[in-house]
Amino acid sequence: MSHPSIYPCLWFEGQAREAAGFYCEVFPNSAILETNPPVVTFELNGKKFMALDGGPMFKLSEAVSFVIECHTQDEIDYYWDKLTAGGGEESYCGWLKDKFGVSWQVLPAILPELMSNPEKAPKVAEAFLKMRKFDINTLLNV
Repeated sequence: MSHPSIYPCLWFEGQAREAAGFYCEVFPNSAILETNPPVVTFELNGKKFMALDGGPMFKLSEAVSFVIECHTQDEIDYYWDKLTAGGGEESYCGWLKDKFGVSWQVLPAILPELMSNPEKAPKVAEAFLKMRKFDINTLLNV
């Protein structure tokens, strides 16, 4: 049996090319692969995506989000600022929606380690539940 490729398709209403271009500017090692309206295929950091101008029938929601695992506060700040720019919306616990309505989780890579410490986990959770954008130093020092 072959191993077919699996990649997400994001549904837009007339903004597929604009969204793909935006994401390629935000993420390193990214490029538009093909534009064949109504479909745009692109790679973000080496991962394939498809954007479809499908019309108004379906809307993006938080039911699907993309996780960005960051190793430094500078990375968290960079992705948070880029993805909320131009009309994005901040939420809590590292969640945001970009200006196209795509949901993202900008998380510190150290979070699973902090949450696996039975003594520290409750304090870490209490701290991050109050945060919009994660602050690694705060989490390390609770």
